[in-house]
Amino acid sequence: MRWKVGLLTASDQGSRGEREDTSAQVIRELVEEELQGDIIEYRIVPDETDEIIAALIEMTDYYKADLILTTGGIGMAPRDVTPEATLEVIDRLAPGFAEAMRAAMMQRTGLGMLTRGVSGIRGRTLLLNLPGDPKGVHECLAAVMDQLPVALTVVKGKGGGE
Repeated sequence: MRWKVGLLTASDQGSRGEREDTSAQVIRELVEEELQGDIIEYRIVPDETDEIIAALIEMTDYYKADLILTTGGIGMAPRDVTPEATLEVIDRLAPGFAEAMRAAMMQRTGLGMLTRGVSGIRGRTLLLNLPGDPKGVHECLAAVMDQLPVALTVVKGKGGGE
């Protein structure tokens, strides 16, 4: 089965075309090569709660993504609002993913504890917040990649006691 994946970058500079979205490129490669997934929708939005919420809802409800990966906006800066936007759209938390990703980052640097990414479920879609840097994205996805197919199968209602 090929998973349908939405990819959302939250970046003021990226949304203005002032910065290349290298983190999204890393995500695309890992999704296609390791997860056997297809990016069905890709967006770059500014660090604005309403715009992030709108994009997440559209990717889940209209595009019916199995998985949405966000990159950027999970730090402690005032404009880092991706976790808050994600919490507005999810129905249930799936904290193990965020915990595993944070733990993986902390093995490299104690600064990993400054990330605030969340993970959760909206309907039949799993949403994961990733950091905005390519190295962090790679570390975080590597930490959870082996569990993603299992989780996506269960979220889709095809396993895990449904």
